[in-house]
Amino acid sequence: MGMAASPVCAPGLISGPTLPPQPVAFRCCWAPKPSSSSSTSRRPRRRRVLVLAAASNRASPAAAWGLDADDFRHPLDKQNTLLLRAIPGLNDMGKALLGPVSEQVMVLQNIGSSVLVSPNQLPDLHQLLVEAAKLLNTEAPDLYIRQNPVPNAYTLAINGKKPFIVVHTSLVELLTRKELQAVLAHELGHLKCDHGVWLTFANILTMGAYTVPGFGMVAGFMEEQLYRWLRAAELTCDRAALLVVQDPKVVISVLMKLAGGCPSLADQLNVDAFLEQARSYDKAASNPVGWYIRNAQTRELSHPLPVMRAREVDEWSRSQEYKTLMQKLLRMG
Repeated sequence: MGMAASPVCAPGLISGPTLPPQPVAFRCCWAPKPSSSSSTSRRPRRRRVLVLAAASNRASPAAAWGLDADDFRHPLDKQNTLLLRAIPGLNDMGKALLGPVSEQVMVLQNIGSSVLVSPNQLPDLHQLLVEAAKLLNTEAPDLYIRQNPVPNAYTLAINGKKPFIVVHTSLVELLTRKELQAVLAHELGHLKCDHGVWLTFANILTMGAYTVPGFGMVAGFMEEQLYRWLRAAELTCDRAALLVVQDPKVVISVLMKLAGGCPSLADQLNVDAFLEQARSYDKAASNPVGWYIRNAQTRELSHPLPVMRAREVDEWSRSQEYKTLMQKLLRMG
């Protein structure tokens, strides 16, 4: 999400850099890139993050008071979280592998080389964050803007410290203000859903857990399950973005831009055409060979493919579950 090298983070935007180790969590926005898989030698994975989209016709900030993470958590997120929680000692292992020094490195790196957003510094961005946090009924973390040519955003939640979101300048240039709020809402979704513990382990794998004495076998055993959970967690946070912006086309527009957009082409991109592309992908993967190729393509990604996420956002926005939840939030307001 330079300051040349960026912090090391589990998932990234679309081929984004990685973040340094830290104890509780961090998160990026969209899709990762596959890494080579070998049973004998493994290298740390670099993955991307995807972002979300904007806000329009939003309900009053008071409307979401009482909103619970399980109100919008994706079923696959619930299922895979239960599977991870069933692994004994996972949380303690993460804390043992990531210590206080790495925490301090991350904190000082962002304070020293980024711009802290506040009511007096980039107030428009600060207002977007505060509004999104109110809608999701969660506390607004700190927000940093960091100079980096790779469009990305990520969240860090360090033990005993206020969590913070980092957004790269190239992402700010790529997206509209509404789309940026969707990105912020996506990151807030990770905090709202308490994704930190498992993101910590994703960090460990990203940084090359196979080189840690005694952890290589454990990493190999957990790797596929962790990435499966990471992909499901992204779908949950896509929903958080949609709840804030209340316009699926805004969220899908962000995915499309991260997949193949740039500032000079932004006004020519077509969300409906991208959704049709997503449907054609589903059709191509519907036969046995296509199904196998799709699974092989996504198995080692920390984020679902952009077209698959776009389809998920579109389908959930049409579901009775989403409509009922929006009605509930409006009644609460």
